[in-house]
Amino acid sequence: MAVIKQYKTAKGIRYRVRYMKPDHTETSKRGFKRKRDAELWASSHVTVAIANDDYIDPGKGKVTVGQLYEAWYAGHRSLWKPSMAHTTEVSWRTHVKDTWQNVPIKNVTRSNVQRWISGLAGERSASTTLKAYGILKGVVDDALKDRRISRDPLEGIKLPRKPKRKSRRVYLTIPQLIAFADECRNAQERGEERRALILLLGFCGLRWGEAAALRVGDVDFLKHRIEVVGNVVRIGSNEIEGTPKSGQGRSVPMPRIVESALLEVCAGKAENDHVFLDPSGHTIKPQSVADLKGNRTWYVSALRRLGYLPEDMPSPHDLRHTAASIAVHAGANVKALQRMLGHASAAMTLDVYADLFDSDLDDVARMIDAGVEVETGIKTGQKPAKKSLIKK
Repeated sequence: MAVIKQYKTAKGIRYRVRYMKPDHTETSKRGFKRKRDAELWASSHVTVAIANDDYIDPGKGKVTVGQLYEAWYAGHRSLWKPSMAHTTEVSWRTHVKDTWQNVPIKNVTRSNVQRWISGLAGERSASTTLKAYGILKGVVDDALKDRRISRDPLEGIKLPRKPKRKSRRVYLTIPQLIAFADECRNAQERGEERRALILLLGFCGLRWGEAAALRVGDVDFLKHRIEVVGNVVRIGSNEIEGTPKSGQGRSVPMPRIVESALLEVCAGKAENDHVFLDPSGHTIKPQSVADLKGNRTWYVSALRRLGYLPEDMPSPHDLRHTAASIAVHAGANVKALQRMLGHASAAMTLDVYADLFDSDLDDVARMIDAGVEVETGIKTGQKPAKKSLIKK
């Protein structure tokens, strides 16, 4: 039950609400100018709230966003990949901390969040802005679940949209892929390894980090399979080996051309040795076709020797796309391609590679025609009816 009492201040009469919390400790809310205001607050925030089990302890809302972030980050860090933890920490420190660290969670409002988002979006990309917003949302969601606040201050926030990128994909043909791999053999160091690496990426569809993490024991020459169980990511200047992007390993079919190349590279190595290494003895460094003016890496150099123009150079990730294209044209169905590439679902595979399956629509018509001919003897390859016979 709430009790309302009057008290004097330098600015006049004020009213205080004293009440018992659900844990049977006493507290108060003061500063009301009118007794009616105090009664209304007590009714909605104490009497009704406690009866409906919706009571929010005002004291819990005094904790700052910074304190809640530390708890939120600590609770999620072990569940994230190292790269996710790193980018979250950087985003907090760079874009969120200065604005929100010392703000009590009860003082986070829709209007001040919208001002922050709009200002950030005016200076940074949509991806950067959304990442920072996601951190604040994680903190606010925890505060709601812990009943530190009664309403979601992020409801109705207008966010920037990521622009839809019309990514230019390069699909190499089988002869182009083999020519590229063979040219990489001419590198000054580790030529055979680099040839095998290009064939692996272009025929099996591994991500660069997955190839960097590949060990000799992951290559099953008897079953003609590659077990993808690791992934190397670069965080700052450090390289960390973890699980594949999906969080799960997968088994990838190994064509004989890849098998022959890997057999030569793996000869004499122990099962736990990495298949591919840089001349320095470390895991292979990521390659890029960006900033080509000063790029003299073995990857770009091989493409230059083959006569590729900058706009036509396939990136390492384009080799993954090439593997998908080769598999589809070889007759692989969507489910098999999903397993090969390690996508979360077949729907994702279709979404990413819808262009590769466009020709399937024509194949459906041809297969139906063939089925009609076999089952009925009716020839479906006849010329269309004359226009005069078709009613308009």
